[in-house]
Amino acid sequence: MYRLLRAPLQPVTYSRWLHLCVPLLLLAIWMFIMPEWPWGPLLLVLPFGLVPWVRLAEGLQAQFLLTPYDRDSSDGAISLAPSAHWGDRWRTVLWLETRMIIAIGAVAATVWLPTIAVELIAIAIGHPVGDDFLPFVPAPWAAALLAPVPLVVLVFIVALLGELITAAATRLLSPSAAERLTALEARTEQLLERTRIARELHDSIGHALTVAVVQAGAARAAGDPAFTERALCAIEETGRAALEDLERVLGVLRESGQPPSQWPTLAEADRLLESARASGAAVDAQLTGELDKLPGPVTREGYRILQEALTNVLRHCGPVPVRVRVEMAAGRLDLEVTNPLPERPGVTLGSGSGLRGIRERAALLGGEAETGLYEGSWRVRARLPLERIR
Repeated sequence: MYRLLRAPLQPVTYSRWLHLCVPLLLLAIWMFIMPEWPWGPLLLVLPFGLVPWVRLAEGLQAQFLLTPYDRDSSDGAISLAPSAHWGDRWRTVLWLETRMIIAIGAVAATVWLPTIAVELIAIAIGHPVGDDFLPFVPAPWAAALLAPVPLVVLVFIVALLGELITAAATRLLSPSAAERLTALEARTEQLLERTRIARELHDSIGHALTVAVVQAGAARAAGDPAFTERALCAIEETGRAALEDLERVLGVLRESGQPPSQWPTLAEADRLLESARASGAAVDAQLTGELDKLPGPVTREGYRILQEALTNVLRHCGPVPVRVRVEMAAGRLDLEVTNPLPERPGVTLGSGSGLRGIRERAALLGGEAETGLYEGSWRVRARLPLERIR
């Protein structure tokens, strides 16, 4: 009841009114041709409901006029796709029939009630035009009081029929199970893509900022012009690489970026190792196997895992000795980064989003990653399968 009382103030009431009046065009044309058979349009619309694209047209019109607040929603109650199965087609037929019947009632009220209001106004001013629409002729003063009533009743009837037609649309034009599954899969892909982009930004930009902070701090503490120059060169190179990574990620967001085949790979691992060494870390690296022949997903994710592991070392432990092992074993890629634990109190390890990202990257490839204490040191270890990726 409260919604009906608010209906005259809601713009959607009048857009639904327009939706109810649209079938009047078909009815008017039909009555001009065959006035002796007024129910002909109900049969005329039957075959149109079996046409797949009619469902799309009806869905667009219903969403625009009946549920305009759902137009920007990805999971609206009204489908915007052609009929894919016979069940959708028969529901469209039933929708067309339902719409036609409700529209006849709305158009009848739209024509009849304003006519009564005009007649009451004519009686009130002393010039009645006829009494065909009134069961009795009221006194002029009573007619003046009753004149607004038909218009108010009309608005409430239209609001009620608008609610009814909207309920029918959400029932008969709603997405089928297959459409809902397709939308869910698309939404899942979108969320996975956002997560991947967030990981890329975290790993590349986080690494660059960590190296820059460590280098700047070391240069200020050293007070050596030669060391400061080397630190600035390392910051410049790391910043330039981070800008390239940022452009790639932004290109993905614009859907016009470079293909994944041009993203950093383990064949470029020396760039990460030299950046860590320039930050003061003593890196003992051993890369075994033909890393340039790794499958694309493995070499790209392996690069990001190594990058995040080195970033965590510099961020939490500073310039400490780091042991890096990358090896192509039988059917898998083994990657291990080990470093001493930090001596600074209050440092929490193992709870950051970077380590979670490492585990997620490995899991997406069907592999596994371990992060934690190992023989008094901190170790990041990942195993990525090769056979299922090729």
